[in-house]
Amino acid sequence: MMRTFLPYLLVGFGGFLGANARFLVGSWVGSAVGMRFPLGTLIINVSGSFLLGIIGTLIAERVVSHPEYVQFGLAVGFLGAYTTFSTFSYENHAILLDGEWWTAAMNIVLSVALGLVAVRMGVIVTKAWL
Repeated sequence: MMRTFLPYLLVGFGGFLGANARFLVGSWVGSAVGMRFPLGTLIINVSGSFLLGIIGTLIAERVVSHPEYVQFGLAVGFLGAYTTFSTFSYENHAILLDGEWWTAAMNIVLSVALGLVAVRMGVIVTKAWL
């Protein structure tokens, strides 16, 4: 029974820690720097990508015991809440390693462009609703 729930517990606990880490890092950088450029988010995205590179390599090279626990707790839970950009970066890195330059370029361009369009549409829909 515990094995059934363990992945959910690991993701949930990792997510709790990751969301709080994101809040702390973003708040600290924002108050320390006090500039318009979203430096806190940049630091979070880059550090999350770096950490996912480490975790992904440790899992792929079979350096850790119980890699599924590490994947659930750290990669999906902690880094999933800390930054989804790390997953975006890691997946594009894998696509580039496979030599699929066009696929990676399309994913990058479409993700950024459609993400911006989706934010704008969300703003428009909400303002029309209010």
